[in-house]
Amino acid sequence: MFGSQFAAVRLVASASGVDDATLASAIVSALEAKQLHLILAESLTGGDLSSAIVSVPGASKVLLGCIVAYDSRLKQALLSVSQTTLEEFGAASSKVAAEMARGARGLASQSSATPTSAIVAVSTTGVAGPEAQDGVGVGRVFVAIDGPGLESEGLEFEFEGDRQSIHGQAVDAALKAVLNRLSQ
Repeated sequence: MFGSQFAAVRLVASASGVDDATLASAIVSALEAKQLHLILAESLTGGDLSSAIVSVPGASKVLLGCIVAYDSRLKQALLSVSQTTLEEFGAASSKVAAEMARGARGLASQSSATPTSAIVAVSTTGVAGPEAQDGVGVGRVFVAIDGPGLESEGLEFEFEGDRQSIHGQAVDAALKAVLNRLSQ
């Protein structure tokens, strides 16, 4: 079960040869099979993760929505990210990613007829460049997953490339992480 604990794991992403459409389709199928729903909280990826999911026919059966909270004030207002966490760790951090996922899950439960126990939340934050932000280097990406029946997971990635490339790698990494969690 996802709990309040959040363990950040540092990973270096590797190419697997599986495209995002295939990953997104597998996620939609897994969520449907487990009778779970998905809520996304995106910062760094700016809706690209949601776009990958909604491209799958039947995604409406499992996707509750997506909150794109690029600005820290929206992270606070919509996703319940604390001002203290933002000040201590910065917007691009594993702690903020964790609070974004928990906040999205809570918001989705409050705003829909879906119980929290049937919601998986995924968040993305990080720095795509062109320059570092609050001491966090370009290419550092944080993904958090929060939901029922799964061990809470926070991932940290280091990517190289331009903004577009980092966004694409972040979406790919988030999709792989979600599918991995759902497959357990």
